[in-house]
Amino acid sequence: MRPVPGLLAVIDMQRVFADPGSPWATPRYAEAAAGVARLLPAFGGRVVFTRFLAPARPAGVWRAYYARWPFALQPPDAELWRLTPEFAGLGAPVLDAETFGKWSPELAARLAPGSRLVLAGVSTECCVLATALAAADAGTEVVVVADACAGVDDEAQAEALHVLDLYRPLVRVTTVGELLGEGGACGSGC
Repeated sequence: MRPVPGLLAVIDMQRVFADPGSPWATPRYAEAAAGVARLLPAFGGRVVFTRFLAPARPAGVWRAYYARWPFALQPPDAELWRLTPEFAGLGAPVLDAETFGKWSPELAARLAPGSRLVLAGVSTECCVLATALAAADAGTEVVVVADACAGVDDEAQAEALHVLDLYRPLVRVTTVGELLGEGGACGSGC
């Protein structure tokens, strides 16, 4: 397998989104995880995982958000915030954020100059979307791998991917197969 250029940011592949009993369950989590697993070898050491965490004390509108989701007000080491087992032991860097968007100075610093950011993870209509748009606003080329992402349901997934694709050429939507088969240059599907 030829390497794929850029940095792969795997967004929030955590137990809280994988557990079918969680209020934040992402029904197609396993499918997204399988897509991420297919991508990892093509990026070698150019992979970073992110985790969404609740703040110790929500501020601003986050107070209303956590009033709706009080189960999530748990410390960073709580079981629900852990990466799922297939990703937890990989040794890749993990960046934590108390925001939906994961574009941060820490993530930006991991990109080589002029490099693209490849996004996968959950949930497409929330944290992936927020990360993609912020990175694009910063001038970074963003590629979202549709079948390595999952939304809260199929409709939200399709709508989010449609919205993301409206941002071409800043943000492009592709598939795992297209990305792995392109050999370094974005083809027509990327």
